[in-house]
Amino acid sequence: MSYGLGAYKKTSVQTASKEQILLMLYQAAIKNCKKAIESIDQKNIPAKGVYIGKLQDIVIELNNSLDFDIGGDVARELSSLYDYLLYSSTQANIKIDKEPLEGCLSVLNTLYEGWAQAVKSLKKDRGAEFKKEA
Repeated sequence: MSYGLGAYKKTSVQTASKEQILLMLYQAAIKNCKKAIESIDQKNIPAKGVYIGKLQDIVIELNNSLDFDIGGDVARELSSLYDYLLYSSTQANIKIDKEPLEGCLSVLNTLYEGWAQAVKSLKKDRGAEFKKEA
């Protein structure tokens, strides 16, 4: 059963557009941030560390994917937000405090909503271009 799910997830990532992968990364970061908060509430310290580690891995990947030549000021602003996420999640991990993670969650949700809207708009524009060509 889990093999089928794993194969499905692998296929969905391999066939996803760059935009879809970006949204998937944000969704995973949000999920891991929420699980880290739950782990702190449940006083499950090992799980907290695992989820914060996964969250940080995703944020590092998002930061590494920025293109400052093309993205300019937007890329620099995103990089600053990613630095904030890494700092805050590290503080949450060290202090076993969910408050910094709640701040991270707020930023992640805002970024996800912004990117989701941008992707939706991009798809709409691509659809309009396709109709013009047909």
